Amino acid sequence: MPSEPTVSPATLLAFLQDPASYPYSPDRIEIVQTHISYVALAPPYVYKIKKAVDLGFLDFSTPARRRHFCEEEVRVNRRLCPDLYLGVVAITQEADGLRFDGPGPPVTYAVKMRYLPGDGFLHRRLQQGTLSRDDLERVVDVLAALYRQPPRPDVAAWGRIERLRINTDENAEQTRAMVGDLIAPPAYEALRWYNDWFYTHRARLLNERRVGGHLVDGHGDLRLEHIHLTPERVCIYDAIEFNERFRCLDVAADIAFLAMDLDVHGRPDLARFVVRRLAERRRDPALYELVDFYACYRAYVRGKVEGMRSREAEVPPAEREASRDRARRYFRQALRYAVAGSQPLVLVVMGRTGSGKTTQARALADALGWAHVSSDRIRKAQAGVPLHRRGSSEERARLYAAERTDATYAALTRIAVERAEQGQGTVLDATFGDRHRREALREALRARGVPWVFVELEAAPEARRARLQARETAPDVVSDARLEDVDRLDARYDLPDALEDAVHLIARADAGVEATTLDILRGVILLEPGRAATP
Repeated sequence: MPSEPTVSPATLLAFLQDPASYPYSPDRIEIVQTHISYVALAPPYVYKIKKAVDLGFLDFSTPARRRHFCEEEVRVNRRLCPDLYLGVVAITQEADGLRFDGPGPPVTYAVKMRYLPGDGFLHRRLQQGTLSRDDLERVVDVLAALYRQPPRPDVAAWGRIERLRINTDENAEQTRAMVGDLIAPPAYEALRWYNDWFYTHRARLLNERRVGGHLVDGHGDLRLEHIHLTPERVCIYDAIEFNERFRCLDVAADIAFLAMDLDVHGRPDLARFVVRRLAERRRDPALYELVDFYACYRAYVRGKVEGMRSREAEVPPAEREASRDRARRYFRQALRYAVAGSQPLVLVVMGRTGSGKTTQARALADALGWAHVSSDRIRKAQAGVPLHRRGSSEERARLYAAERTDATYAALTRIAVERAEQGQGTVLDATFGDRHRREALREALRARGVPWVFVELEAAPEARRARLQARETAPDVVSDARLEDVDRLDARYDLPDALEDAVHLIARADAGVEATTLDILRGVILLEPGRAATP
């Protein structure tokens, strides 16, 4: 049996970059690479070529498979954008090189599309500040019409929990090599745990969705850059063709991708708008209970995809580094959905002196991609004192006087509120050993509908004393508290009681930082602070 013809990535890229390769000699050509495709933007047309890869969840490894999935891409996407997809053309091997639709043997295939002007894409409109709710209303109208189409009888089966697990388990396996580089180990384990927890505790809801007609043959990759608007039409393109389990899904999972993309681009208000409008259009209030779970899944998928792209040798180094940065951002966004849902959260890391608050707060802030706001830093900054210099006893007396402490905690509260109003979460790092200061923070957050969790760290006395002793020689310590102060500071610590706050989590800080971080993340997920603390 003769072997199938092949072409190297370098040869294919050189062909696509040469204007003479095209029958109409385009004035300009731009090549865009994803982890699975080469896209040649050569106005007035675009050619999309699938890479010869087998990634498990897709298989483009042979010319025949690439032709099949090119044809599937045209079929699937003509549902929402019929005049964009012109057909499939072969790239053939000729004596003098490659050619589009030549007489020689095909080495691969391309989806041929019309070129769309750049200013109509939603991500461009968002960058330019011109994306409006009216624009998104038009998008929701088109999606709602797609979702009303009678699905095939087999579509609902993709909503079975054992099938949903395939996707999340596959993500975990395919990102295992990225742990410690693109995603923090506690975040990776917390997200695996969150998926398992959700499947167990929301099983009834997931099954109700499956039998209630909420599974559709949808889009599967509903990102801002896959939606193009003109005054005359809405074109939603690039739906997934290579694997039905990514496209046959709950409507909540489809709209969650668009909501996640808006969140990542700094517009949580528009994210909430598209979710609300689709829920209203479908008379589907249960959609709200699922969208954060699916947004978490969507963000994780994007992290995985960018992580894969960052490791492809043929991708230019600058683009690989940009993909690494995006992967980290998406993984952090996934963790935020698991921990806080789609709204800002204030995590207050508190506890006695030497309990490890600052180290733990930094780890949480890094895993979540939130700001770490330290009382020690604010106190010294307000007083104009160098961060890493411990003052004399007289200077410390002034620095830790009641009025200075009041100003410090007022600043902590102000920063947390301001960030929440901008849709951003925050990790506060302070002793919060005074009941009245804890309540003042709660009142300020409660008044604005911002959820919170107090995470109180506990550590054995010997562990606390060892940490304080180590500060004597450490060069980068901001806190002025030392071993000599521990008894006096402990006497001032007002221990929270069991009735003070429903969203108060106690965590042991005797183990390693990563183990404690994982315990805290799991605990906050269980508390569901968005529902528990918001009026």
